Amino acid sequence: MVATRHETDLTMHDRLHMPRSRGAASGLLIVLLGIWGGLVPFLGPSFGYSFTPDLSWHWTTGRLLLEVLPAAATVLGGLAVMGSASRISGSAGAWLAAAGGAWFVTGQWFSTLWNNGVMQAGTPTATSDLGQVAEWIGFFLGLGVVIVFLAAMALGRMSVVGVRDARLARDRMADAEAESRATTETTTTGRRVRDDSDLR
Repeated sequence: MVATRHETDLTMHDRLHMPRSRGAASGLLIVLLGIWGGLVPFLGPSFGYSFTPDLSWHWTTGRLLLEVLPAAATVLGGLAVMGSASRISGSAGAWLAAAGGAWFVTGQWFSTLWNNGVMQAGTPTATSDLGQVAEWIGFFLGLGVVIVFLAAMALGRMSVVGVRDARLARDRMADAEAESRATTETTTTGRRVRDDSDLR
């Protein structure tokens, strides 16, 4: 991959740092989706939106492994994306959120491997086909896909050094060089004054 002209002028510090606003919007959305994914199995039964068991605030191993844990990973990843000024930590957070989203999508099927062929987080409780589709989308499939999409978008934004970033970095470098020259000139002038007074 050939580096563009504005990228070759940047220091390693400039390449690894980014404005905190870069991942703010996507990070916030990821956090909100993670909170939804962690709370909906406990709150959903109270308004008829649930997987079995149809009980509010009922703790099960399935809910822990397939909903609470991926929700925690998503929230932590979203916070890292939202508040990081480092491309490294921000990208790590995006990958963590993506992993949480992927587990929302696939975890139910993987759970059949250790739960005697039965999905461990239960089955939709809606009586209509439309209701069951809505529960699958809101609890697992749609939720996970949107989280992965937002995490991938955040990764893309953080992996690119924009023209604006390069311009700001060059401005900072120019200011630092000007300040360094001014300091050097001040020091040199002071020495000359002292040298001239010594000659008298």
